[in-house]
Amino acid sequence: MSQKKDLEATIQSAGTPGETRTERKRKRHEKQPHEGLHTAPDATVSPNWPLLILATAGMLLTAYLTYNAWNRGELMFCTEGSSCDLVQNSRWSTLFALPLAAWGFLTYCALAFCAAAVRKKSRQWKLSWTISFIAVAISTYLTAISIFVIEAMCGYCLASYALLILIFVLVFRQKPQHLNNFSWDGWLLKSGAAAVLIVTFLQLHYSGVFNPMSGPEDSRLQALAVHLSDTDAKFYGASWCPHCQDQKRVFTASAKRLPYVECSPTGRQGARSTECVMEKIMNYPTWIISGRRYERGVVEPEVLARLSKFDWEAAAP
Repeated sequence: MSQKKDLEATIQSAGTPGETRTERKRKRHEKQPHEGLHTAPDATVSPNWPLLILATAGMLLTAYLTYNAWNRGELMFCTEGSSCDLVQNSRWSTLFALPLAAWGFLTYCALAFCAAAVRKKSRQWKLSWTISFIAVAISTYLTAISIFVIEAMCGYCLASYALLILIFVLVFRQKPQHLNNFSWDGWLLKSGAAAVLIVTFLQLHYSGVFNPMSGPEDSRLQALAVHLSDTDAKFYGASWCPHCQDQKRVFTASAKRLPYVECSPTGRQGARSTECVMEKIMNYPTWIISGRRYERGVVEPEVLARLSKFDWEAAAP
């Protein structure tokens, strides 16, 4: 009996007489349909409409914030001196000379691109998950800065934070059932490491490690810059003038408080601003303090304090 069963099994594996090798492979594949399940994640899918809608909402929000930041407009429900205004005008509101909202806009654009243009299911999920995970980590860091450092909250920032969390939860729940060679341990380790590196870089950047102009303000330089503005002093310069940039660097993070007037708003070959023409500004940088003109290049803070009658020693921390 055993020999008979072995003979039947051998005949079945060999196939019926006249069958080609291709036909035998097809029959074996039909008997084991589960082996094809692992190709499902790479199937072409339609646009991810829920993700696309949420990403579009984020684009509209951050586009509004970016437009107002570039045009120095007043945000709705964000009056001067309010918590929202404090956050929007803090040193954490810009990164590499761009409003932080512009970086948020680019992030939402990337998510919208994944939702609309990436049609491979596994690739779409992996890209969307990575972007949203890192974005939530960065937004968590900035929210903590608002609460514990600035001690103020911005409703627009919280709205974007909530939107990113919603996107991340959505993407997490959309994970394909089967992914080839996928492990949550390895995936979380890589994504977590990337998020930690980016957040660490941001912390070092805003601490002034890479550029003092992005770090915390020196109280004495801050007080001097405010005093110069309050006493109607003027600092005339041009964006292409290296000495003007050196003058700003002297004031580190307080440079934005200087009473600076851009004389070349359209570039080196463009027309000078009306104010600079009326004041007959010919050299950069030029300071006008108490009606007197100083064209001696970079002026040190101690000298500016003496010229503007600012008590430099009393302002020492």
